[in-house]
Amino acid sequence: MSRQIRLMSGFFTVGGWTLISRVLGFIRDIMIAAFLGSGPVAEAFLIAFSLPNMFRRFFGEGAFNTAFIPLFSKKVEGGEDAKRFAEDAMSGLAMILIIFTLLAQVAMPWFVLAMASGFVEDARFDLTVDFGRVAFPYILFISIAALLSGVLNSIGRFAAAAAAPVLLNVILIGSMWAAHSMGKDIGWALIWGVPVAGVGQMMMMWWAASKAGFHLRLRLPRMTPELKRLAIIAFPAALAGGVVQVNLLVGRQVASYFDGAIAWLNYADRLYQLPLGVVGIAIGVVLLPDLSRRLRAGDEAGSQNSVNRAAEFTLLLTLPAAVALVVVPFPIVSVLFQRGAFDLQDAYATGLAVSIYGFGLPSFVLHKVLSPIYFAREDTKTPFRFALVSMVVNLVLAIGLAYWFGYLAAAIGTSVAGWVMLILLWRGTRSMGIAGRMDDRLQRVLPKIIIASLLMGAAIWGLSIVMQDWFVTPTIRYGALALLISAGAVVYGALIVGLGAMSLSEIKQGLRRG
Repeated sequence: MSRQIRLMSGFFTVGGWTLISRVLGFIRDIMIAAFLGSGPVAEAFLIAFSLPNMFRRFFGEGAFNTAFIPLFSKKVEGGEDAKRFAEDAMSGLAMILIIFTLLAQVAMPWFVLAMASGFVEDARFDLTVDFGRVAFPYILFISIAALLSGVLNSIGRFAAAAAAPVLLNVILIGSMWAAHSMGKDIGWALIWGVPVAGVGQMMMMWWAASKAGFHLRLRLPRMTPELKRLAIIAFPAALAGGVVQVNLLVGRQVASYFDGAIAWLNYADRLYQLPLGVVGIAIGVVLLPDLSRRLRAGDEAGSQNSVNRAAEFTLLLTLPAAVALVVVPFPIVSVLFQRGAFDLQDAYATGLAVSIYGFGLPSFVLHKVLSPIYFAREDTKTPFRFALVSMVVNLVLAIGLAYWFGYLAAAIGTSVAGWVMLILLWRGTRSMGIAGRMDDRLQRVLPKIIIASLLMGAAIWGLSIVMQDWFVTPTIRYGALALLISAGAVVYGALIVGLGAMSLSEIKQGLRRG
């Protein structure tokens, strides 16, 4: 049932499917922007949909899987009863989530108040409460799906788990299209698509796990020594996840006092989440089970190589993306979103946020490389302490700068806090062996990647000025954006090879070694 984890091939599998999902996510958001703009229905949906997604950081891919994957991976590596452990974990998780979902239906007004107090005495508040009650059961289905994804990732099977988010976007796109075609309420069609998609993702993961030899069944929950250990490890990770959610809450609270700002920040978030999801999250998904099994086998040198190659490929792909978001955000936003109810003012406001998030993107991505060094050792307390420091930085900046920068203070706080968290994570790995140390190859390659990214940024900035009228011409705007992106990719690729940062043979060698 288990097989050797190939780091780079796993990365490209997860990254490829994530790219498809993110492209569909863009289509979804383009449709939301066109149909709903930045108006009250759009903002109500975005807050309601963010509620189950916020809590999935605790129960799904976040705290729970952070603790579950290392324990499960080590059981697989040691030939222990991994299937029974997964069934016990799933049963306990399901019981907690069923109770929590029922309580949330009653507490929904307070949840919305915590997320967007600026909606009070506004038509958005009641609509968001109604939307939230429909969407919240998604947390139950997606968390069970996440646990099953953890099982698959731990045994080196990444495709099904990476493909599951595609289903969510297909269903939400289909819901909007059907509602528009039949003249129905698009907002309600969209929100009902959320729990339907959750059921679909859960069933997809259940089927994939069964095909892989892990046909898990729900049992009456029981507290075993392994589950106690899981809870002990998961608790600090849950607290750290809570800190991250506080950061998000602060941003949304600040934005809720500026009309349209929640939508602007959401669309900006979607843009920087594309490289973060395709590269950062993908490498994190593959790296955690790989490190867990290498540590169980006592392979310190292999752990260092895995971390360094993950950092190398991550920076190779995300640094140019970050530079592009900083220097040419307006052509990207205007071409992708400016249509229908989403006007020029919306595009300009969103573009400013995109540029600020671009500064923070490299730090967000490298979190995904360094965090598994801690989690693979079952250390969730240290990242929690670092997250607390990051939270304080975000609070001070997001609230303190709101008077001068308005909704952009939320983006500034997020980006600066990301860099603070990265510095703390990097410094913390010094006492954890050689896994977190830069090897000779990364020290040689990193400066060249930085130089190539900056030169590419200068090139596309100049080209965007020459082409600025093209981005607002309906007949050629898509071709203009494609030309800008293609030119940037060609320039960057030529610089990478020309500076000797990485050759095609090195990339192929990395793929073969996996």
